[in-house]
Amino acid sequence: MCTGACSKLIAIPLYVLAALSMICNLVLFFPGLDTQYAAQDRDGLPRITEEVKYMGGVIGGGIMVLIPAIHIHLTSANKCCANRCGMFLSIGFAAAGVVGALYSLCIAALGLANGPMCLWKDPNNFLPEWGMPFANSTGSYLGDRTTWDVCIIPENVVEFNVGLFSTLLVAACVELVLCLIQMVNGLFGCICGTCGSKE
Repeated sequence: MCTGACSKLIAIPLYVLAALSMICNLVLFFPGLDTQYAAQDRDGLPRITEEVKYMGGVIGGGIMVLIPAIHIHLTSANKCCANRCGMFLSIGFAAAGVVGALYSLCIAALGLANGPMCLWKDPNNFLPEWGMPFANSTGSYLGDRTTWDVCIIPENVVEFNVGLFSTLLVAACVELVLCLIQMVNGLFGCICGTCGSKE
């Protein structure tokens, strides 16, 4: 397969994954699809999961993958960047995509390990309190659905967080693999050309 055509096959899924990552991260700001939790409480802090604020899906899996995807796609187009220089530059852009995907992956993994912020009933306290009840569980709560009922508000917040952070994790893994493949493809394109004259 021509290196230019391979670039196109890599760029198109990257567009989809970058959009998916941004959407998942933005939806995570609204647990239970309610805007009230993103607003500040009386302590001046929003009642959303800490890892959501790091914007791993928007910055890492989104923007830092979207920009390389655009350049990678241009290396498959006639003229423009479909040359050895363009393929050489795509190696650097793909490396930036690798960094973004790794950032998104780390944040998603932390979000899954620490669990959501919610109003929960601590056995040591009489009244429920806002906090992260699974923060010290090192992700063990994921295999024990019976513990998920400890979160009272927002409703079904554990399922909400697990679903979206898992989606971010998978998207980041696929982005990482695609960007690494493009680095190898870019190296071959830099050495051998993009086959533009044969297409």
